[in-house]
Amino acid sequence: MGAMPPAAPMSPVSTPAMSGPLSGNPTPMSLDLGPLGDKVYVTGAVTGMVYAQSEATKFPRGGTPGFDDNPSGFELTNGQVFIQKVDGVFQYFVQAGAYNLPSLGTPIFRTSTTSSDFFGVVPQAFVKLQLADNFSIMGGKLPTLVGDEYTFTFENMDIFRGLLWNQEPAVSRGAQVNYTAGPIALSVSVNDGYYSDRYNWISGSAAWTIDMANTLSFIGAGNMGHTGGQSLTFATPFLQNNGSIYNIIYTHTDGPWVISPYFQYSSVSADAKNGIVHDSSTTGGALLVSYAVDDNWKLAGRVEYISSTGKGATLATSTNLLYGPGSDAWSFTFTPTYQYKTMFARAEVSYVSIGSSVAGFALGPHGTSTSQTRGAFEIGVLF
Repeated sequence: MGAMPPAAPMSPVSTPAMSGPLSGNPTPMSLDLGPLGDKVYVTGAVTGMVYAQSEATKFPRGGTPGFDDNPSGFELTNGQVFIQKVDGVFQYFVQAGAYNLPSLGTPIFRTSTTSSDFFGVVPQAFVKLQLADNFSIMGGKLPTLVGDEYTFTFENMDIFRGLLWNQEPAVSRGAQVNYTAGPIALSVSVNDGYYSDRYNWISGSAAWTIDMANTLSFIGAGNMGHTGGQSLTFATPFLQNNGSIYNIIYTHTDGPWVISPYFQYSSVSADAKNGIVHDSSTTGGALLVSYAVDDNWKLAGRVEYISSTGKGATLATSTNLLYGPGSDAWSFTFTPTYQYKTMFARAEVSYVSIGSSVAGFALGPHGTSTSQTRGAFEIGVLF
């Protein structure tokens, strides 16, 4: 392994979480408010993306204003402000503004549509009671415990989130308890899953810090009841919201390298009464890698594969979680990144290939294309 680059100054705030290679402002603006002199930090992200892609998709089929996928374009990926208090017993975090949620193998929605039709202009906000150094309780609009990629572009190694991320919840409303005991960190949450506004999900995470270089996490989440179709939105896919999902995530840090393979399994049980006609599942794995060339240049990439079940005798007796019942897909992403202080620029190329797809459920204007290539360039400031 190469020599470790000089460590970046540690920021006093850790929310929103960031997996790198981007890093937040190590000296964020703060305000001393209130008679007790409470320190409130104000940070944010202003970023934009230009992109070009093959096989643009219409979603829903035939096109709807705001949801048409374009061969090329520009979108504001983040125009957000984060306000938080991180000291004392009573803490809070508020995230407000516009955002885009680009991911592989799905249409690129307009930012105005995403911000209004997914999680609103305040996508995350919660209060936190830090009752002891190792025990806290949170409540509000919480980032999910599931998966190895975060929700917003600047938080991740790559601009576009991956195929496994497409199966995961992103933001859930609910309450969460956190407890640490030595190298073990535990979190349990009662929430509304895929932002369904029905509080029948339980999520749990157990993370083991093996040593300074290695961590291992086990995550499980699932619907304890049934959530009807009345909650169906772009943030709340009906099938996934009535299933369960599990992860095993390993992260290794060695000098300039960050290597994180993870495994994911999700399942949805048949429920004829509510229109789920066949058991279905997805099984996938991904490898995320980042390499620091120097203080400014980083190289990041991701490879992943996901397969699905759910194929019945006919399409009417099948359940589709991917690109048709029984389909599978793999992807490759490469993202070189340059950051100078709070400013950054990064380019990205990605490729998605689909196998065993069903016509009408794949890519392209007619849902019949089985591959897609994208190029993107994102620039911004993390203040």
